[in-house]
Amino acid sequence: MLRIIFLYIPVKNDVAFLQLKQQYIHITEWRLAFFTHVFSSMMVLLAGFTQFSTTILKKWPKMHRTLGYVYVINILIVTGPAGLLMSFYANGGISSRIAFVLLSVLWIVFTAIALYKAIKKKFIAHRIFMIRSFALTLSAITLRIWKVVLAHYTDIGPMDRYRIIAWLGWVLNFLIAEWYIYYYIKRKRLLLKNKILAQ
Repeated sequence: MLRIIFLYIPVKNDVAFLQLKQQYIHITEWRLAFFTHVFSSMMVLLAGFTQFSTTILKKWPKMHRTLGYVYVINILIVTGPAGLLMSFYANGGISSRIAFVLLSVLWIVFTAIALYKAIKKKFIAHRIFMIRSFALTLSAITLRIWKVVLAHYTDIGPMDRYRIIAWLGWVLNFLIAEWYIYYYIKRKRLLLKNKILAQ
């Protein structure tokens, strides 16, 4: 991800992914959204990874909260809206655009709910929505992994490949997160039940 970001330093309009977006590069809002998304996404990834560390949560709760706010505010105010705007110009036509719009909207909504649950001190619900949010955050990585896999191991054309990746890059993450949440909740409820019975 860092290597991708460094391709755009100093700011250039004709490198890497932007070579495929020359028809939109003159649109000021799209260009600003793209560079905002590129340069702020690394902060979201790094802050997000810390949120699931029990060591940080227990030993440095203030750091957990601070980095949590960095993650949430970035998604709600900076990266999320930028990604949503970009979604309407996605390659691959209407299918890809729907996929990325859904990804952006769910990302923002799950993150907002996670923040609300934390404020209300409903920490199990907070963790559940943070898992959903971060699963979608990780689409930045999984999308690129699927891109490499499909390019090397299939004969699917570039544009069809992009349409598949637009969905596969985040839907599989989301399903894995839901599977984990189901067992996480089940385990928590079982522990709580056993604790009550032990009393």
